[in-house]
Amino acid sequence: MHEMSITQGIIDLCLEHSDGRRILSLDVEIGELSNVVPEAIEFCFEACSRDTLLEGARLNISRIPGRALCQECGAETAVADLYAACGNCGSFQLKITTGEEMRVREIEVDE
Repeated sequence: MHEMSITQGIIDLCLEHSDGRRILSLDVEIGELSNVVPEAIEFCFEACSRDTLLEGARLNISRIPGRALCQECGAETAVADLYAACGNCGSFQLKITTGEEMRVREIEVDE
């Protein structure tokens, strides 16, 4: 399960930027095309944050929908996977514009 190492990376990043203060909440963005399962991140978060400054922090996960730009017709289209066709012309010449993200957007620390 690669979500365990991803969750540990999220925690390490937050601790690095918390200046030793308790973290109250964090906002994470996960793209629908990133191959990261948000529910697995939530499951791992409790275990990985135990006995750290993140223990008890609120984890807020936002899903970023997949979008792509068609290189044939120029249309922007929603995509559910990396091998999707353009919803306008059917071309497979798509450039992914959103949905592959995996980032910590914000952390809230205790004063």
